[in-house]
Amino acid sequence: MNNYDYIIIGAGASGLLLADAIGRDNYFSDKKVLLLDKDAKSVNDRTWCFWEKGKGQFESILNRTWDKIHFEGKQISKKTDIAPYQYKMIRGIDFYNHYLNRIAHYPNIEFRQEEVLDLSETLTSVSVKTTKGSYTGKYVFNSIFNYQMATQQSKYPVLQQHFIGWTIKTEHPVFVPDQVTYMDFSVPQKGNTRFMYVLPFSETTALIEYTLFSKDLLRKEEYENAIKNYISSKFTTESYEILDTEKGSIPMTCYDFRELHTNRVRYIGTAGGWAKPSTGYTLMSTSKKIPKLIALLKQGEPVKKLKLKNKFWYYDLLFLDVLYTDNAKGHQIFEDLFKARSPQLVFKFLDEETNIWEDFAYINSCPKVPFTKAFFRRLFKLFGSSNLHQIA
Repeated sequence: MNNYDYIIIGAGASGLLLADAIGRDNYFSDKKVLLLDKDAKSVNDRTWCFWEKGKGQFESILNRTWDKIHFEGKQISKKTDIAPYQYKMIRGIDFYNHYLNRIAHYPNIEFRQEEVLDLSETLTSVSVKTTKGSYTGKYVFNSIFNYQMATQQSKYPVLQQHFIGWTIKTEHPVFVPDQVTYMDFSVPQKGNTRFMYVLPFSETTALIEYTLFSKDLLRKEEYENAIKNYISSKFTTESYEILDTEKGSIPMTCYDFRELHTNRVRYIGTAGGWAKPSTGYTLMSTSKKIPKLIALLKQGEPVKKLKLKNKFWYYDLLFLDVLYTDNAKGHQIFEDLFKARSPQLVFKFLDEETNIWEDFAYINSCPKVPFTKAFFRRLFKLFGSSNLHQIA
């Protein structure tokens, strides 16, 4: 029988974490679950990084940790110990292997490598058509994202955190193994927010990413030329081997993707708006939302909206308004912030754990004029919309 209680589309971070959470919980032992993905998840196609205090749930699959970060601006160079935090990295292949192995041991969960072609919803179920067959689920959790989901509206700005990265091996020692280059804004900005990101694995190997917070993607050659120029200027070496490559684009927006939910289809992960709007960091944000979703499932309300709009949502919205209006402002915002505040406060704020006084200290470090203008522009939009609604 091809009938299931839950069908999860996409075996990325959100899909695997949701399937594992269901499998671990005895409450769902009588629920039949299908996990679908077009790929076998056998390739190391991405890297997840995050910061954390102490040991966390991903400790057994960490590939590398760092105790220091380096921020480079136009006017400052700051190298700092980040204790009690550590900066942590997971390779995609290690994540996939770990969670697919766990899921294989749950008798009520089945993983199939099939591409989803179409969804058809009725009052009581959802039909899922794939390249190999059709399945019916009472509820579907869909993690497949495309940018049209966000760009079909104009109320909230949509930027992208987009990048290409090379893992290289140099002939001679050039990297500092215990220090992540979190942001290096010394590269030409060209009217955008552009920086280099370096994860060193040893004195001779590192992942180097050219990253932008901007609206539009670049041609592949532009990313690659920027990486080449950075390697030759910063590490004074022309002799290196490219061991691996990666690329990505993560949405940066405060748009409420949950508006796309239907009665029986719920979007999760990036497609559900779970990426942190101001940074694009998704893994830890997703891991915090999975328990809330599990609680809704137990309450019989799988498509009920998770509450995402807290004070940090509004802070993120203003930040994105500033970058969308003048994308060249990015390097100055981050430089002012790291010049005045510790990385520990930055991490705590981005983790949405600061109190109102820490919020004030953080915000007070940012350039006043662009954020004040953004605040009043946003206020005018809200006030204008209210007036139009009353007139209508």
